[in-house]
Amino acid sequence: MSGSSPELAATFKYAGVADAYRHRPPYPDEVFEVLESLVTDEPRAVLDVGAGEGALARPLALRVDRVDAVDVSAAMVEAGRRRPGGDRDNLRWLVAAVEECDLPGPYALVTAGASLHWMSWRPTMTRLAAAMTSRAQLAIVEHGPRDEPWHGELVTVIRRHSRSPRFDARFSLPDGLADAGCFRQSVADYVEQFHSTSSLAREPMGDEAAAFDRAVTDPVTPYTLGGVLAMDVVATVAWAAPWHDLTVGDSA
Repeated sequence: MSGSSPELAATFKYAGVADAYRHRPPYPDEVFEVLESLVTDEPRAVLDVGAGEGALARPLALRVDRVDAVDVSAAMVEAGRRRPGGDRDNLRWLVAAVEECDLPGPYALVTAGASLHWMSWRPTMTRLAAAMTSRAQLAIVEHGPRDEPWHGELVTVIRRHSRSPRFDARFSLPDGLADAGCFRQSVADYVEQFHSTSSLAREPMGDEAAAFDRAVTDPVTPYTLGGVLAMDVVATVAWAAPWHDLTVGDSA
């Protein structure tokens, strides 16, 4: 089983969390070049698990024949449909848990944007392997800002307000290919993207959210230029073929 609590996982069903996702930094273009290069089988179909509002699925639909985007949150899927590219004819949205939903396949690539830690690994890997083509790969993609000068102070703020007792600022599923790009964002949008996370969703935070917003704004404001923050965004892509009979242990 995954190590993430059901209570935190449930926060992704909040409409406010889904709306805040649009303030997360985008994936660098190089990520999609890597993912497209991994599609070597026919049909050129991709399954995106834990798709959220489609940050991977929507751009990938431009590069392959079909994308099935699966997410357990109806709010996330609804937000994805409204985002650019969310209504493409070759993009199919599925509101379901990947461990249980119908996976028609076969898929030449399965992608997971930092979502696998929310899933039960053993049944998930078994189901994915059965729905993939013979040469298909499972690609885990993570991304985020790098070398923020305010990072140390920000971690202290997040630890104070986070709903996750196991918050780890260094947590990462894969080590893999890194691509960097500059991302510019207003302070308000930078603060809001934290509310797209399970442990800092506005709904359960209530009045505490305002205190959190102020606490984040203070350390980052000195680093703005014209009210805008500039950050290097790093993405990692790690890929492999999942085993039908998973031999590694489940996530901690």
